[in-house]
Amino acid sequence: MGYYMEKANQTSPVLGFILLGLSAHPKLEKTFFVLILLMYLMILLGNGVLVLVTVSDSRLHTPMYFFLGNLSFLDICYTTSSVPLVLDGFRTPRKTISFSGCAVQMFLSFAMVGTECVLLGMMVFDRYVAICNPLRYPVVMSKAAYVPMAASSWAIGGIASLVHTSLAIQLPFCGDNIINHFTCEILAVLKLACADISINVISMGVTNVIFLGVPVLFISVSYIFIIATILRIPSAEGRRKAFSTCSAHLTVVIIFYGTLFFMYGKPKSKDSLEADKEDFSDKLIPLFYGVVTPMLNPIIYSLRNKDVKAALRYLVAQKYFSQ
Repeated sequence: MGYYMEKANQTSPVLGFILLGLSAHPKLEKTFFVLILLMYLMILLGNGVLVLVTVSDSRLHTPMYFFLGNLSFLDICYTTSSVPLVLDGFRTPRKTISFSGCAVQMFLSFAMVGTECVLLGMMVFDRYVAICNPLRYPVVMSKAAYVPMAASSWAIGGIASLVHTSLAIQLPFCGDNIINHFTCEILAVLKLACADISINVISMGVTNVIFLGVPVLFISVSYIFIIATILRIPSAEGRRKAFSTCSAHLTVVIIFYGTLFFMYGKPKSKDSLEADKEDFSDKLIPLFYGVVTPMLNPIIYSLRNKDVKAALRYLVAQKYFSQ
């Protein structure tokens, strides 16, 4: 504690941060700028279309597609909270960002990830009731139930992010203001604090259990019951139809949580050369996670879902014949 107090007294408070990004690899910046920009445009187009069809087509006004529309809108918000900053960083070496701007970006990104963790759990509950208790589905998943479920996902993610962002911005930041990342990633920001961050670390650990451990356990148990129910269906066609209604969600869950566990669960190397390589990969993996997953979601749901494809064809035909 004395070390932190001495460090804080010797240096002036930080008013802003410098985002390193890929400034150490300038030859890669133009390539990544074009690549990330194209992926971001695909995210806006794909998820925007899914939001449009789930809202405009009355045949998709069901709990499953309501959650899907929320997921697509969430992906747009999540990428928009960070990708423009990343693209600007590729064009501006050692991009600077104000303390307040960093706090806002940190809050939005954390809130969107937390919301998606909870929302994916809500979506599997919808599939569990539809397949395991189909007769009770209209009662259990009524509009009075699924709208508050989606709203609570946003609220829980926002509250958790507000708590962690508030704890982070109350810390004294002095001296080193260089964030070795593309954005104001909360763990990268905490490393710059000249104070004891044990409370932040403990709260992050608790949050990881709540937003990663609990949803993964709930989703895993739900899919055990779902698969067991599907296998008891006598006809092959019935089994295929039942599995097709949840295969897209299962694919998204595996990609989403698989990448998260890979990012935060892999051990750190003590070798300096390997540590430099890990430092580079630790920046690139979250970057591509932040754009690849939202880009794949609409592709997965549209390719694997006849209702969405039919709604898309109807929307295109409606636009074509109205001209």
